[in-house]
Amino acid sequence: MKASAPEQPLKTPAKGRQAAMRFIMLTVLIDMISIGLIVPVLPVLIGKFTNSQSEQAFWYGAVAFAFGVANFLASPVLGALSDSYGRRPVLLLGFCGLALNFFNTAMASSLTLLIVVRMIGGAMQANQAVANAYVADITAPEDRAKRFGQLGAMFGLGFIIGPVMGGLLGATDVHLPFFVAGSMALLNLLYGYFVLPESLPAAGRPPFNWRACNPANSLRALTELKSIGPLVAVVACTGLAQFTLYTSWVLYTTFKFGWGPQQNGWSLAAVGVMSVIVQGLLLGRLLKLFSPRRLAVMGLVSSTLAYVLWGLASEGWMMFGVIFINIFGMTVAASIQSIISSAADAHKQGQTMGAVSALNSLMAVAAPAIGGPLLGLVSNLPRGDWRIGAPFYFCAVLQATALFLAYRHFTKEKITA
Repeated sequence: MKASAPEQPLKTPAKGRQAAMRFIMLTVLIDMISIGLIVPVLPVLIGKFTNSQSEQAFWYGAVAFAFGVANFLASPVLGALSDSYGRRPVLLLGFCGLALNFFNTAMASSLTLLIVVRMIGGAMQANQAVANAYVADITAPEDRAKRFGQLGAMFGLGFIIGPVMGGLLGATDVHLPFFVAGSMALLNLLYGYFVLPESLPAAGRPPFNWRACNPANSLRALTELKSIGPLVAVVACTGLAQFTLYTSWVLYTTFKFGWGPQQNGWSLAAVGVMSVIVQGLLLGRLLKLFSPRRLAVMGLVSSTLAYVLWGLASEGWMMFGVIFINIFGMTVAASIQSIISSAADAHKQGQTMGAVSALNSLMAVAAPAIGGPLLGLVSNLPRGDWRIGAPFYFCAVLQATALFLAYRHFTKEKITA
């Protein structure tokens, strides 16, 4: 079968591409810092409207669920809008809405109002899908894995800075981190307004189609992209594993090792540091040695083993050891995302990245409903019992499934090429 000509990025002046990439990296960094800022204080804010710990836990789950559902619904909408009207106006609109959301969260006077404004925040946080599409516009297909890795590094850096800042500010006033996060979003808006060029030329933009805004339709279109259908299941499995890890980590380490906030804070910071090192510094070098497909397979092998080792860890220091050796596991997301982006039409990058973001958001909604009950089943076991690692064994099964699907798909693709 004759291979098709490689897709070319949309034309943008070299200086514009450099400025735009710096902006998108800063955008993701500010987004993650702003998210991290509110992580330590959002449960405390919710606790001000409840009368017991059980109520606090229930409403915190309800707020998180509302945020995730809104993100799932909005991702394809913003992606499709950016395909039809350009990336720049949709990004700027999102920053404005995100800033207003943080300010309104700080001033919320009831749980109902808090849920409403967090739903708006979830919708505006879908702007990250448009940022990914912007990077695809200005980057040649062979360089996208490296660029997406740079975005991942900003994600990790924000994951280090945000919670520390939020904890320090929240110790002064629980509302202060929300005002700071809103101010950072406004700075992002101003920076984008004066610096950000449009990446998607008006010529060739498809007309806006409401069908593309339906999450089910966007996911179906994703599965129909040339030569990448099975990778949608890979994204779903790896996303569900990742979000199950996030929702289970703190309670798992508390049950297994008796860790407190300090140890958990350091362990999450270690994850962020490794993300910055691997995706920001090592990924470009690794892509010179391995193709994105091979790197994805190697990463899935590494992450499968990492989940098993985390579950079996008998001492707290072992958790850090696995974090530091799971280098290839941190390359999976950027590798898979670059493969999917390269398979999409140049004028439908927003729709494609929106569908990927929507799928991840759906997994973020499902993860707490799985990780929580699994931890509940093992919560009464004695400290150090290997069975407490049940959520991580579940994640390992998901990663192994993703590994099987990816390897089989890449092998068939090589045979038919």
